[in-house]
Amino acid sequence: MPKLSIIIPCYYNEENIPVTTRELIANETLFPPEVTFEYVLVDDGSKDKTLQTLLAFRDAYPDKVRILELAGNVGSYNAIVAGMEYATGDCMAIITADMQDPPELMVQMYGYWKQGIKLIIGNRQDREETGLQKWFAEVFHKTMKSIALPNIPDGGFDFVFFDRQVCEHVVGLQERNSNLFYLMVWLGYPYVNIPYVRRKREIGKSRWTLKKKIKLLIDSILAFSFFPIRAISVMGILLGIGALFYAFYIIGLKIVGDIEVEGWTTLMLVLLFVSAFQMIALGIIGEYVWRGLDATRKRPLYVVKDVYQSEKANLK
Repeated sequence: MPKLSIIIPCYYNEENIPVTTRELIANETLFPPEVTFEYVLVDDGSKDKTLQTLLAFRDAYPDKVRILELAGNVGSYNAIVAGMEYATGDCMAIITADMQDPPELMVQMYGYWKQGIKLIIGNRQDREETGLQKWFAEVFHKTMKSIALPNIPDGGFDFVFFDRQVCEHVVGLQERNSNLFYLMVWLGYPYVNIPYVRRKREIGKSRWTLKKKIKLLIDSILAFSFFPIRAISVMGILLGIGALFYAFYIIGLKIVGDIEVEGWTTLMLVLLFVSAFQMIALGIIGEYVWRGLDATRKRPLYVVKDVYQSEKANLK
């Protein structure tokens, strides 16, 4: 019988979890009867009552629930990798704890998996959110599609269904400062994408801050594209060509004796522009160097403080 492992990262989700778990249990009835379920919920260093709420869910369904408590907050992507490492299913799904993604879509995803598709993506055709959050998401994914991964679906995604083979590849890579979902596409497996409308969050407050979004954008670009380095090279060449022509121009004025002691404003503008470009270039190069250093240190992506599961559970 195929086992489906549903992996859910949790961070300050004490209000969401009762609703989320209730919907997930109800969603089981939509699957064929031969499917068994495993829920792997990862507490990513929450300081509220998230862990206690997760343990209550484990107590209600001891044969199918495993709770991972991480020692500290490592970010949702690393928490997901922890869940993937401990999951034992033949196929797996990642869904958020705030129920913005429709769990019933997993039934259709499972159907594609049964046909041999190893990666199924639920991509956001639209979002019920408005304002800056929606605008940033659109810019983020359009940027990534244009300069890094042209084969990703439109609209962005973090709701995926995948085979155990994909899981083993991702866990084995242990890649830092990257984008977990783009990494799945990067592996090269043919995938199917299913468009849906992302729901508006109804319970609690999102901890996905603008600072975290900007970091993810930088991580994603640097992890999957050499565009920033290439842009520095192209800009350097253009500035060099411009400087060469300007040098010829100054030499010409000197030869004909038409040069005057002027140009302070022009000189300062050019100096400030070139200096700013140099600082930006050094910053971009520094980002790449830092990521290389971080990889060579081989620190763990996460530290599992404790694992809560029933002894009767058929879990790893």
